[in-house]
Amino acid sequence: MVRFFILIGFAFMFFMLHYTGDINKYINMKYAYLSISAVVIMGFLGVVEFVRFSRKQAAEEKQAALAEEHQSAHDQHDHSDCDSCHANEHNHEHHHDHDHGHSHEEPNKLKRYLGYAVLFVPIFTGLFFPAYALDSSFVKAKGFSFPTFEQNAEQNPGNHQFLKPDSSIFYNKDDYKEVAQRELEEFVNQPVIKLTEADYLKGMEAIYNDPAAFMNKTIAFDGFAYKGTQVDGGHYFVFRFGFIHCVADSGVFGMLADFPKGTQLADDDWVHVSGKLTWELYQPFKQTIPVLKVTEWSKIDAPKDPYVYRS
Repeated sequence: MVRFFILIGFAFMFFMLHYTGDINKYINMKYAYLSISAVVIMGFLGVVEFVRFSRKQAAEEKQAALAEEHQSAHDQHDHSDCDSCHANEHNHEHHHDHDHGHSHEEPNKLKRYLGYAVLFVPIFTGLFFPAYALDSSFVKAKGFSFPTFEQNAEQNPGNHQFLKPDSSIFYNKDDYKEVAQRELEEFVNQPVIKLTEADYLKGMEAIYNDPAAFMNKTIAFDGFAYKGTQVDGGHYFVFRFGFIHCVADSGVFGMLADFPKGTQLADDDWVHVSGKLTWELYQPFKQTIPVLKVTEWSKIDAPKDPYVYRS
């Protein structure tokens, strides 16, 4: 019966994540069909487990009733001496089996119950713990890094999760070259490159893959400001949190922006920025990186869904 509660618990947890809309804080919604499938499959398996348990319980009750009926019929005969003999033999065998069972079954039961307890933890947290949207405090805690243009994600595991989107680890080398070239052509010929929520990660990846092709082009996008401790003057990072597939490969993506003199922003202020792409030497990374020279900007309200997803 415990397995029934586990299966139904997981199905209900995923259902509630979809119902409340919090599922987008865990996965790229392009793959939402997988979690919906999980709800259906685990719900079905839960019903199967309930039917199996009910049939087993009914069979045990029927067997117990037959045993009781047989015992009643047996007690009507006067076989006290024989019964005493059989009882002694039965007690001896039962004692032996009882001792034997304790030596093997108890540890197995303990392991099984511990396993069940572990499975209940994600159900409990998923149902009762709030799903918070990430903000600049995540950046402060984790920091971010920027691999050199000659390095790829395989040489810098985890670095693709910050600042520069990098989906190359999900392709073989030749296939990724084709994807990167196709996406470069999609953006590079636009007179003004406006990165929307739908193509934010794809556009950022195209820009970082070949920044020279975008130099002096006008680029516009939305994001939250982050000053940190490593930039000065009117420089702020403008970020979006994004998922390539799910929260396991989520990260903070965007670029350094050089705002007009006198601009004052607080961390987590949402802004719309537009400007020309240039180069600057960023000392903490010890390399030259693409920087947006902001010509126009404005504060905006935080979007209902602060995340962007890889299309």
